[in-house]
Amino acid sequence: MSSSAEKNMLTLKSSDGQEFEVEESVMLQALTIKHMVEDGCAMVAIPLPNVDSKILATVLEYCKKHAAVAGSSEKEEEELKAFDQGFLQGMKKDTLFELLLAANYLNIKGLMEVACQKVADNIKDMMPEEVREYFCIENDFTPEEEAEIRKEHEWAFE
Repeated sequence: MSSSAEKNMLTLKSSDGQEFEVEESVMLQALTIKHMVEDGCAMVAIPLPNVDSKILATVLEYCKKHAAVAGSSEKEEEELKAFDQGFLQGMKKDTLFELLLAANYLNIKGLMEVACQKVADNIKDMMPEEVREYFCIENDFTPEEEAEIRKEHEWAFE
């Protein structure tokens, strides 16, 4: 066990080969990493083949902030909520989706919740056509099928 002055460090290696040195306590929010540490698989650089360096840097920013405030006062918890709200502000859709994939892969529940809420907020007032465009979904309904669905579910289009 290390002394309080000595911190256990982990090395994370992104899919594009960049290495990040981070405190173990910060990355324990990522259950994938936590399980690797518990299983003794974190003695060398931990490869993260599904996360590039740009997204990993964003994930680390989130985790560092949350590790610093974890179990703190009510005021600090409010600051954390404000951080979460502003964290994804102005993030491009593609970057947001990559962050979601990374949060899912690393199993970081809080980041998944924040990112999913951001996507939900983005599509909240969109029409079906706009949602299809947002998610790059092709409309496979014929005009007749779509008209029938709209008629059956008029309440959803009010």
